[in-house]
Amino acid sequence: MEKLGVLSSSPLFEMLSNQELEYVSELSRPRRFSSGQVVFEEGELGDSLYVIGSGEVEVVRRNAAGEQKVIAVLGVPEFFGEMSLIDKEYRSATVRARSDAELLHLTAENLTTFRKQHRDGFTFVVINIARVLSSRLRDANTRLAGRL
Repeated sequence: MEKLGVLSSSPLFEMLSNQELEYVSELSRPRRFSSGQVVFEEGELGDSLYVIGSGEVEVVRRNAAGEQKVIAVLGVPEFFGEMSLIDKEYRSATVRARSDAELLHLTAENLTTFRKQHRDGFTFVVINIARVLSSRLRDANTRLAGRL
């Protein structure tokens, strides 16, 4: 997996300079997951996010009856896990590989390091997270309105 190419195609890193992208690339760590393998579990304390380099993951939540339901399928060049970095809460869902997947892993510590070196780039990352969260909330609202 070519880390710089993955990061430059992700909406998480829109508006970053080449120098900023290269720095984030150095901080990120590739992780491989086999189909069905859990990336993280609902209820775990989260301190990182993932950018999808290849394959797909599914986001799963338990319903009131305790059954796991797929609420989203994500693929290249999307990202996930950012919520726990924003609110420092436990993971709100389980994410597992839907197919063999290669992910880039960035921890809260990595992002703090990035912030210290590239304040403007870090600001763009935060804005991009807000944009994606807003889009996901709008989609959820639309789905909910369709059920009423």
